[in-house]
Amino acid sequence: MPWELVIWIISVVLLLALMTQGWWQSRVPLWKRQARDTPWRWYLVGFPATVARMRWTWRKLTQNRDLAVTRRPRYTVIGRDTMVRGTAVRPLPPRLGVPRPTPVGLTVRVHLHPGQTPAAFIASADAFAHAWRVHEVRVISVKRGQVLITATATNPLIESATWRRVPAPRLLAAVVGRTGDSGGVWVIDFRSVPHWLITGATQSGKSTLLAALVTELGAQDVALVGVDCKGGLELGVFERRLSALATTRAEAITVLSALVSEVEDRMAACRAAGVRSVWQLPEDERRVPVVLVVDEVSELYLTDGSAASRKEAAECSTLLLRLAQLGAALGVHVVVAAQRFGSELGSGVTALRAQLGGRICHRVHDETTAEMTLGDLSPDAVIVAQAIGEHEQGVAVTTVGGSWLRVRSRLLSPDQARQYAERQAHLTPKLPALARAMGEGGGS
Repeated sequence: MPWELVIWIISVVLLLALMTQGWWQSRVPLWKRQARDTPWRWYLVGFPATVARMRWTWRKLTQNRDLAVTRRPRYTVIGRDTMVRGTAVRPLPPRLGVPRPTPVGLTVRVHLHPGQTPAAFIASADAFAHAWRVHEVRVISVKRGQVLITATATNPLIESATWRRVPAPRLLAAVVGRTGDSGGVWVIDFRSVPHWLITGATQSGKSTLLAALVTELGAQDVALVGVDCKGGLELGVFERRLSALATTRAEAITVLSALVSEVEDRMAACRAAGVRSVWQLPEDERRVPVVLVVDEVSELYLTDGSAASRKEAAECSTLLLRLAQLGAALGVHVVVAAQRFGSELGSGVTALRAQLGGRICHRVHDETTAEMTLGDLSPDAVIVAQAIGEHEQGVAVTTVGGSWLRVRSRLLSPDQARQYAERQAHLTPKLPALARAMGEGGGS
């Protein structure tokens, strides 16, 4: 019995089981949910057809892309003195594993021949997508001698008004959109990755992501602090929910200095209790987590050439770097956003980037920003980020620890953001040290 028929039968059996038992999405039977929530066509028709197309084209595709190898020697001796070099007529393709369906596509492992590397397969991702007639193919190396191919049948990042809000899985985790591999929720978790760098050109979706992030965190017991040196144009809509908002560089120095003092106080409390993290303290002794959001960080680093301006920029750089270095274990987290992020802003930028383990890159106008955002963690992601089109507002590439994903943030209008801030204003924690510093400094 052909593999394709077996896989098709298994898919039908699993679908029938899901219909009768209601295992999928809150244990609600499939026939009681709306058609848009159920990938009927994909499981019944698309998946078997795509698997058949993969099997049918695999040998020829690997030969055309030089992914097949031959076990025969390259050189053959004819007669006594003549050596001929040639290629076998039927090279052996790498072994294709059993495809496994996902709600928006499929995954399959490929076992490489000795001497092959994942680079050639990664470069052939577009060829796979065209041959199999799917929206996108992503290839990653998950194990020595193997690559994992993830094929997405349709674009799960299409903007839709039907995107539903999903509760955050835990404190300091925010559900901000969808992922492009499975169409699942995109979660930014500060407990797993303490600090984040977000880059993107104007109208790329960077501000939308910040709005979704602040809104989700605003519903939790978290102190939000904003630094927006563009006069508060972006973060000003959340002012009712922010514990402090700095709109000039002088105010930013005041806020950052107060947060550094807060970090030092928390450090002393942890040292006195004999623990290495605020999360090891008893809950009644633990201070509220703080998330610092810096919009357009270049405003803190750029100078007009004067001595006073250079001094302010250096002070901002030092304070921000210190927060990123010390804050992770002490419940103080940093989110840095910028249209352009490069070494021309100053030597402190590279040092700050090294502390920001989470990276998100929207459409950018220059390769340097994409390289600075993603290049040191996942070089392959730089190419993917540069391919984001102007019509894909909100689409970005995120990478943590070497793996990358295409994602899209949830659309949130300024009016909606302002309404959320009004409703969440009563949840705003008071940080005494920060309040005193802003009162003395005359900030917001």
